[in-house]
Amino acid sequence: MPLDTTPAFALPQDAGEATLVGRVFRPDLDGPSVVVLRGDAVIDITGEVLTMRDLCEAEDPSYRARGAEGETIGTLADLLANTPRATRDPSKPWLISPIDLQAVKAAGVTFVVSMLERVIEEQARGLPERAAAIRSEIQTTIGDDLAKLKPGSEQAMALKALLIEKGMWSQYLEVGIGPDAEIFSKAQPMSSVGHLAEVGIHPMSTWNNPEPEVVLVVSSSGRIVGAALGNDVNLRDVEGRSALLLSKAKDNNASASVGPFIRLFDASFSLDDVRATEVSLTVTGEDGFRMEGSSAMSKISRDPEDLVRQTVGKNHQYPDGFVLYLGTMFAPVQDRGGPGQGFTHKIGDIVTIGAPKLGQLSNRVVLTSDAEPWTFGTTSLMKNLAGRGLL
Repeated sequence: MPLDTTPAFALPQDAGEATLVGRVFRPDLDGPSVVVLRGDAVIDITGEVLTMRDLCEAEDPSYRARGAEGETIGTLADLLANTPRATRDPSKPWLISPIDLQAVKAAGVTFVVSMLERVIEEQARGLPERAAAIRSEIQTTIGDDLAKLKPGSEQAMALKALLIEKGMWSQYLEVGIGPDAEIFSKAQPMSSVGHLAEVGIHPMSTWNNPEPEVVLVVSSSGRIVGAALGNDVNLRDVEGRSALLLSKAKDNNASASVGPFIRLFDASFSLDDVRATEVSLTVTGEDGFRMEGSSAMSKISRDPEDLVRQTVGKNHQYPDGFVLYLGTMFAPVQDRGGPGQGFTHKIGDIVTIGAPKLGQLSNRVVLTSDAEPWTFGTTSLMKNLAGRGLL
């Protein structure tokens, strides 16, 4: 199945009003460049803005991007057509992840549906065939209408006491309805992949899923400057065996996808648009399988600003800023194999995550060992910029 490489597929519905910035790998310079999209033209502005981190630190990133002078390196159509690794001409530029030096963080258990699925994973101990029975038992005991609970409230603490009494308490319920959010490191700076890249599933996993999410882009001061789409690839069986295996379940080669572009906040797009976003998901398999779902940001248990405040502050700084996956309410339970086995990826799946004001992020699933290796890190970036006379 071919990936859709057309600009119309990737771009927001109101792309003409949006300030869209990203990164492109330029073989002629042996390294990446920061770009801004102007119409169908891709403009390299690295001469004025060395890194995406630097752009996001600007007083007004959107104004800075719109006014920056640069070099036209081609059309978006040509760039996207050359991005899939299988058909890439390595002598021509291609799109990469729009973030660079920022830390890659993620908020977990921020929606009720996904919170209950984390509890089910924990109870199932990584065995998908046990999930259906456990799901029924949990919903009978505590229901699934926890969205009205404010995390950390008196009502939430009363429910916590009741669940402990019934022997139903879970560490996932603690971060779902307790006062403290789960914020974890999803991936290393420079390791994320972008639109039309491969995303990786670790070979040890037989029960896994995509997680369609909005990704906030945050400066070192904690100011939210924009947003993108993300796929927080998840290994349900690995995390289900033990929450202490979270890094093994989450941080693997090509397991963090972000893109297609960062949409910077301006008069046409704000945090209120993020709060109102409906994130869609489509998974299409080479076996004819198709799954669709969605995640409504309006149903998130913790406001995005609260999640950012719990990530950065006097007790924890990020001098290069960070991006924050906001979590998802989408938890796939549709059987793909035998009855009760639930959903899991197969190699070759195409995962597409979309939102009207953020475009569509599409990736093909491979094993982590077969994904494009991560070889260009922070040291490589600094050496490249120095060699180009930009440092």
